[in-house]
Amino acid sequence: MSKYMIDKFMHSVEMSNAGVEAYVADTAGFVDAWIAASGRTDVPTGDRIFTAEERDAFVARDYETLYRLGGHPYLLWHFTEAVYTQEFNDNFGWRDLVEKYRAAVAPHGVPDFIP
Repeated sequence: MSKYMIDKFMHSVEMSNAGVEAYVADTAGFVDAWIAASGRTDVPTGDRIFTAEERDAFVARDYETLYRLGGHPYLLWHFTEAVYTQEFNDNFGWRDLVEKYRAAVAPHGVPDFIP
C-alpha cells in the first residue's frame, strides 16, 4: 500500500482545473500517464508506486476503496468533489454527493482512530 502516492495523485489532480478535466475526460489514460511520469520505480522501497488495487480504484473513481486504502480524508473529499462537480445536474448535486460519499466511507470508520 502506498498512502503517500495516493495522496500525491489526488493532490496533483485536485489542485489543477486542467488536471481535473483531463482526469475526467480519460481516467485510465490519465492515471497511466501519471504513473509513467511520476511513479518512480527506481527507489529502494515499494511505497512509491501504485498497487493494482490503488490504480484500479483511481480508474473507477472509487472513493470508498481509496478511503479504505488510507487516502487522506481531507484530500480525498476535495478530490472527489472536484472530480464529480462536473457531473452535477438537476437530479444529482452537491448534497447528493455528500450523502453518497458519507454512506460509502462510514463503514470504514475514522482513519487512525485510537480508542
